[in-house]
Amino acid sequence: MAASTDEAKENADSLFNEIQRKITEAFDIFDHESNKTVDVREIGTIVRSLGCCPTEGELQDMLHEIEEEENTGYIRFEKFLPMMTKILMERRYKPSPEDILLKAFQVLDVEMKGYLTREELEKYMTEEGEPFTQDELEEMLSSAIDPDKGTILYKDYVSELTVDEQ
Repeated sequence: MAASTDEAKENADSLFNEIQRKITEAFDIFDHESNKTVDVREIGTIVRSLGCCPTEGELQDMLHEIEEEENTGYIRFEKFLPMMTKILMERRYKPSPEDILLKAFQVLDVEMKGYLTREELEKYMTEEGEPFTQDELEEMLSSAIDPDKGTILYKDYVSELTVDEQ
């Protein structure tokens, strides 16, 4: 019995170490001055690069948890690592599965034509729910729009959005 307990602990330690390695690598990419800090505006990108998809409100809650008493505009690695490790260990903020995303696009496509125009998607993304910023919208549209047709073929786009479970 002790061997399986030891093996389980080794697996948990290995997972923990792997998660911390991934967090460190992602953080370091944005630590431009190599001083274990990143611009607070980069945290959303770092979190999403780690396979998490929090809402803007959830992201603000995360920032509130790790920001300094006195807002410096920077987040320190020593505060980010434990919070992000816990989030990844608990598997929080996982992306939506492909079928859910496809249904969401189909709801927007009232004529069921299989695509959305740039104008339709812009309207939905800026006027409904939690609105996208202009930068977020441009980033999304640059990868969503089919260059040949000038529309968003959402079935293809949903496949690009989904992340395979590891």
